[in-house]
Amino acid sequence: MVAIILSVPEHQFEWIDITNPKQEDFTELKEKYGLKDVSIKDCLEVGHLPKIEEFDNYHFLILRSIPFVFKEDSDKLTEITERVSIFYSENFIVTVHRNEIAFLEKIKSKDKKDKKLASSKSLVNSLVSEALMTFEKLVLDQLAANLDYYEEIVFLHRRRKLFLKKLYYIKRQIDVIRIVLTLYKDIVDYFHMPQYQNIYTQDLRDLFTRTNTLYRNTGENIAQLLSVYFNIESNHTNEIMRTLTIISVFFMPLTFIVGVYGMNFRNMPELEWYYGYPAVLLAMVGLSALIYFWFKRKDWL
Repeated sequence: MVAIILSVPEHQFEWIDITNPKQEDFTELKEKYGLKDVSIKDCLEVGHLPKIEEFDNYHFLILRSIPFVFKEDSDKLTEITERVSIFYSENFIVTVHRNEIAFLEKIKSKDKKDKKLASSKSLVNSLVSEALMTFEKLVLDQLAANLDYYEEIVFLHRRRKLFLKKLYYIKRQIDVIRIVLTLYKDIVDYFHMPQYQNIYTQDLRDLFTRTNTLYRNTGENIAQLLSVYFNIESNHTNEIMRTLTIISVFFMPLTFIVGVYGMNFRNMPELEWYYGYPAVLLAMVGLSALIYFWFKRKDWL
């Protein structure tokens, strides 16, 4: 569906928004603004990553943002992020997206005299900023809280294995988002070139730096949390093996004694001895006590 958001002469530029695009939606726009087939092809491609390209008469930009809601077990680019393609020059801007995007609807609903709508460059800068803010919002509102919760499980709960699957999906989501943010750097650097620099482009650069740092720290926290988890599990396994080893050490000499006197040879004097049975039991108790005090002295118990 093609919708005209801003038009000339009421404004300095024309803003056309296309939802759920099809090839035929670009027929008239291609003639009117000289759009290239290669840009239109990229625009219609579902899984394209962020990028910016400069042509003779316009710029082509692909943004990705985080939707308000996505499945907890999502780990693919198209599940975690949503895309906005932008064709723009001083005289026009065309935004293209498949579904309704919250930050885009927010800008579309602004007063037509708002500073963000003063020029096509201001609008594009605002769109990039709003897209980056969705990444920051995800970390602050959701991922940080989830990591705190899972960290508590690792350190305080006995039954920890169930959380690994959820932590895996968070790790996958952050990995995908960090790839997207890496490609955002070219876009941010382009807007921060000397000929485009202003207070808004500086804010955009600061936002990118802050968001990138947040995701890098969050990724490191997940890696550390997984490392701590596996160390705890390893220590737990070692404790079990240690306990079983101690128990086996206690019973090995006792089993040896029982084995000797269980052979029932004819010439075994102790078998005829009246006090043989209690004597062997006392010897076994004494041997166990000796092993216990030896372990205690070695701090193995």
